[in-house]
Amino acid sequence: MGIQDWRKHVEQRLQRTREFVTETEPAALAIVILSIGSLLTAFGGFLLASSWTAIPFATFLVSTGYGWIRHQALIARTVTFAMTTVTIVTLGLIVVFIFYEAIPAFQYESATVFGVSVPGLGMFTQTRWDAVTEPVRYSLLPMIHGTVMVTAIATLVAAPLGVAAALFIAEIAPPTVRELVKPGIEILAGIPSIVYGFIGFTVINPWTSTEFALNGGSTYLFVGLVVGLMALPTVVSVAEDALTSVPDSMKDGALALGATDWQSMTSITLPAAFSGVSAAVLLGVGRAIGETMAATVMLAGTQAIPDPVTNVFYGYETLTSLIARGYGSSTGVHESALFAAGIVLFVTVLCLSIASQYIEARMRRRLGGAE
Repeated sequence: MGIQDWRKHVEQRLQRTREFVTETEPAALAIVILSIGSLLTAFGGFLLASSWTAIPFATFLVSTGYGWIRHQALIARTVTFAMTTVTIVTLGLIVVFIFYEAIPAFQYESATVFGVSVPGLGMFTQTRWDAVTEPVRYSLLPMIHGTVMVTAIATLVAAPLGVAAALFIAEIAPPTVRELVKPGIEILAGIPSIVYGFIGFTVINPWTSTEFALNGGSTYLFVGLVVGLMALPTVVSVAEDALTSVPDSMKDGALALGATDWQSMTSITLPAAFSGVSAAVLLGVGRAIGETMAATVMLAGTQAIPDPVTNVFYGYETLTSLIARGYGSSTGVHESALFAAGIVLFVTVLCLSIASQYIEARMRRRLGGAE
């Protein structure tokens, strides 16, 4: 950096500093404090279900509106920071609430290992779920097994088909075809899951029951296929965005060196966009894990593990369908066990998110030459 560039940079920093000092004059600071304070007060009143919540919320709107006219930049930073804080606090309270409500179930299903009582261990060491017959038991293993089966089948459907379709749209399809297909795929992503579940229940289940005599048509195989088709538009859309974000110069360089279009796609485009493609697949897996209505409608409401455990031609229950079927009539420890099922789903999706972030960071380091 030359002397002139350095001088210009220092002057710009000084100018921004002067603007910030000007904006944080006492009147502006008072508006900021009033805006944040009223928003936090309204948020607390909302959590407490207070009838006075409207007053601090109206104060927030008035103070923010006035501050937006007089000190727009400062109020914009303040409001965005406050909204982010409220969002994080809300998500944190939801997590705390779920874990708190699951405590009775973990206490009830405690198990002893080497003389030490481990809360909740019984949920993962037995296979009986029975909320009616004494002694009641709340094992999550049958539902975890069902969730894994449906998710695995859905991933086998959505991942290869989604990546292949994204690669076709981004690299092979003519512009006219791309302009027609891409919006259609995004429209498919917005179809409610109950529609897929209804089609599966009225069309696929009777067909499988008639043709194969399979458990009334309720099977992990066909539920996984339906859920995979539901996740397919999400995988295609996100993966296509990742593939199109690869600079054309990288692909042109490979073609100039004599590589074919297929070699350019497999050796340049896919590795460069691997983080985005993997994120697309993980998003599809996350949707498959959290899918509720299609699994609830198509699967039988029985808590059991098929014999053998790899048999995909049976379909009993998943974690999401368990919660959907039981939340309306459950009480006490039974309701707490449903919150425990929600914790398993939460932790699973959280691990997938962390894995996607790790993969993205690792690929960014590789492409940047850090490894």
